[in-house]
Amino acid sequence: MDLHLLLLLFLVIIPFTPKPTIAPNPACQSSCGSVQIKYPFGTGCGCGSPRFQPYVTCTPGGDQLLLATHTGSYPITSIDYKTSSLTIAPQDMSTCTSMHHSSNLGLDWSSPFQLGPSTFILISCTSPTSSLTLKNTPICDPSSVHLCDSLYTCPAVVSLGLPLFPSTNTCCVYAPANFNGKGELELDELKCDGYSSVVSLGDYPTDPSHWEYGVALKYINDILDNSVIDSKCNSCEMSDGICGYAPPSNSFVCVCKNGYNSTTDCYSNNLYGQNVEQFWSTASFPTDAIPT
Repeated sequence: MDLHLLLLLFLVIIPFTPKPTIAPNPACQSSCGSVQIKYPFGTGCGCGSPRFQPYVTCTPGGDQLLLATHTGSYPITSIDYKTSSLTIAPQDMSTCTSMHHSSNLGLDWSSPFQLGPSTFILISCTSPTSSLTLKNTPICDPSSVHLCDSLYTCPAVVSLGLPLFPSTNTCCVYAPANFNGKGELELDELKCDGYSSVVSLGDYPTDPSHWEYGVALKYINDILDNSVIDSKCNSCEMSDGICGYAPPSNSFVCVCKNGYNSTTDCYSNNLYGQNVEQFWSTASFPTDAIPT
């Protein structure tokens, strides 16, 4: 074939050769603060699953993962990907060392989250708490009143206007807890000033200073999320990529550390990107072969 024609075809075809798309800046991160980030979660728009992104994001400084609901934003302290669960720590939730007047806690009905196996302890309630009901059903568990006894030994109870070692008839162990029709733990409705939530009593069930505080939540992957995990996301993460999506179609992308997105994984991305860049950096043409 004529050298001039070959060169002309080469120059026409190369510009239309598809290259990986450049990932958005800042690129998705594999951690936020101390929390490891994996699919379906992400650190920002285009990261993780589009179903989860409206609710879970990383702060601009990259130091705190937050869950956003209609009642507020709550720090996520841990995620267990094997059990599809996470723990949040509402800032106005009471613990043994710090007790507060609490605002309502809620989840959006449209979100992929629901309450997990936490033990809610309602505190500084109108006495007697044995009369607390929701839909005419008593909510306090009398067999767990010992948790009220333990929590009320904490000196921080005075922050709620209670005396030291107050009567437990102003305390209610609400387990298993449930939200009302608005998707909230509505404290005004329950006539309580605050709440504590315990994920685990640990090795010291009678010492509230050693309890693990937080609100346990379960998250639910839909059929599409599970399909993405099985067919694409696992191989993406194995190649040191981060699973994400490309708006507005929300099609799957693997976000790679070299600054490019791939539709598969970062192994094929790196090989392809390297070959294209290497071609443009090393290709040379004899000057006498260029048509004039």
